[in-house]
Amino acid sequence: MNSISLVFAVHNHQPAGNFESVMEDAYRTSYFPFLQVMDRHPSIAFTQHWTGTLLEWLVRTHPDCVELMRRMVRRGQLEILGGGFYEPILAVIPEADRIGQLHKLSSVILSVFDYTARGAWLAERVWEPQLAGSLARAGMEFVVVDDTHFRHAGLTDEKLFGYYVTEELGSSLKVFPIDKTLRYIIPFRDVGETTTYLERSATPDGARIVIHADDGEKFGVWPKTYKHVYEDGWLERFCSMIETHSELVHTRHFGDLLDDHPPQGRIYLPTGSYAEMTRWVLTPEIALQLEAFEVSLKSLDGYEQNAMFVCGGFWRNFFAKYPESNHMHKKMLRISVKAREAFPSGSIPQGILEHLWAGQCNDTYWHGLFGGLYLPNLRFSLYRNLLLAESAIDQAGKIASHRVEIIDFDCDGRDEVLIESEVMDISLKPNTGGSMIELSFKPGGVNLLDILSRREEASHRKLHDAVRSDSPGSAWNELLAKERDLHKRIYFDWYQHGSLLDHFFGEETGLAEFAQCTYCELGDFVNQPYGSTVMREREHVLVSMAREGAIWRSGVPHRIRVEKKITIMMGTAEYRADYVLTNLELTPLEVRFGVEFALGGMAGDATDRYFTVGGHELADRRLNSMGEELNVQVFRASDDWMKVDSDWTLGTPAALWRFPLETVSLSESGFERLYQGSILLPFWHVRLEPTGQPGDRWETSIRQSLTHRAS
Repeated sequence: MNSISLVFAVHNHQPAGNFESVMEDAYRTSYFPFLQVMDRHPSIAFTQHWTGTLLEWLVRTHPDCVELMRRMVRRGQLEILGGGFYEPILAVIPEADRIGQLHKLSSVILSVFDYTARGAWLAERVWEPQLAGSLARAGMEFVVVDDTHFRHAGLTDEKLFGYYVTEELGSSLKVFPIDKTLRYIIPFRDVGETTTYLERSATPDGARIVIHADDGEKFGVWPKTYKHVYEDGWLERFCSMIETHSELVHTRHFGDLLDDHPPQGRIYLPTGSYAEMTRWVLTPEIALQLEAFEVSLKSLDGYEQNAMFVCGGFWRNFFAKYPESNHMHKKMLRISVKAREAFPSGSIPQGILEHLWAGQCNDTYWHGLFGGLYLPNLRFSLYRNLLLAESAIDQAGKIASHRVEIIDFDCDGRDEVLIESEVMDISLKPNTGGSMIELSFKPGGVNLLDILSRREEASHRKLHDAVRSDSPGSAWNELLAKERDLHKRIYFDWYQHGSLLDHFFGEETGLAEFAQCTYCELGDFVNQPYGSTVMREREHVLVSMAREGAIWRSGVPHRIRVEKKITIMMGTAEYRADYVLTNLELTPLEVRFGVEFALGGMAGDATDRYFTVGGHELADRRLNSMGEELNVQVFRASDDWMKVDSDWTLGTPAALWRFPLETVSLSESGFERLYQGSILLPFWHVRLEPTGQPGDRWETSIRQSLTHRAS
């Protein structure tokens, strides 16, 4: 009788900073019912991976579930995989952090289950060759990756029923390929299809290995799966099928296969991740072009034999696609370096490491059908952890907490200006409008410029196509929207939002057009380079930026100079920006001039987050409100939950626009609108006389100060 070994593995993950209610719902609909079914079938061996944050939460909130797992481990039914504790993309964090995170999860697994993890789950199956050495040095014997990686290395389907050995500079590691067919049919298709596939793949000698390893959340959390998997009995039928086909299917653990199955050979895998991820990282145009190419290959019956030559993008290009992701990543790397500068002997306090490592959780750095870059609560958690780590380093006093650096921080080939103290971290980009893109307030543990600009995704085009076609039964109709006419709320920004961005616009521009980014920008300042100088004094830093640009009307430029001098008092939580506009032409100029400020890190609809203008309460004071106020000199944003206030004081009264920055993104549960932050624009009607005459200059100042209201 033909037979085959099956590894049935699931990966359970919740990111650092996720809502407690989300984790509890996943436990109730997926994690616990899955274990209950498997407990009724003790002869079926299976494997689980729990990321560290989720495992710690489980130990704290559901000890009965943990005890059930202990019993399953003791009787040899359950194998536990290791990995990075906070589920980082291992390839993009420092080597010391990789090994530290791997050791931490292995230690927790040993403590909780009295079990030594021999292998690792690889977050999002993002593989780069240098990981073989890191994993081996962390004590891992094997790792699990997609079979796509093996195909791109030149292996055909019949060579994927086993595992291989790879190495990096002599450090060897076993690599197991996840079977794509099983990943797609379990648990979505009838159990009979799995049986047929196993029968077709089995051999007389039983030497073949086939691996299912995928997200545990698809067993109950994903839309409609709880009913399918548990109420309709899919998982119960799957277990019964394995029991009734015991001569065909032998469920095994990875570790057992290492002990009694030899490797298929040696292999060197190229960089890669699962197929969907390699599409999500592409720009919308290229992603849709790749999809069309695949469709054309399938129509010619040429896809299967040529799939090994079809590949998408490289995971790291999320840092190129989303500058906000890149900034978080470089911030994390900088703090990791700071920790090792402060404690060169390697004895970094565990509290600092925990916060640093939590800031490496992968979800916040990317977006696809999953991924959490679009989720403000995850970005907030990431920044809070990084700032807590940095504050602890500052307090240790081992390195200077007051730093001023002119450095290519984000690795784009142009220098940024970084000003860091024990109170604030400020990042300025002279090359991009002289903008401020980070304002981290350490007493509040928040980056007040943690926002996400609105960009086109490939899913936006599909949403519009689905709305236009309105084809019944379309998968897109099932996913369409969590609110009516959501497609009408999709807007795209032609620049990256931030603070201290200098706008010029005409009288015909209204708040709605500005908010939707469909207005006519008359100046060439918003995303253009400014010259800059930095002066460091004992008690303050002065950053001077200037640009000689133009106001454009009907294709004709009117030259104008914008200067802004930003003074940061070291050790305080405020800065002042002094503006001077100078007419460089022999004709007068009339225009509206505004300075954009962004505000992130807060919930838009919560009643304890609100605006006040001039000390007066607004009719709608919520952060996601939209409105215009006149003759404004002071305004405030308050967050009673974080106990943080941000106050602005204008040297010259101005009109003030405010509006929410909202994105429309696709998740596994459909399209949704998310509040990313608020934009505030004080603006003035400016008249400049011809150059050389009185009134050819216009000046004002803006001060922003931050306060943390201690408990």
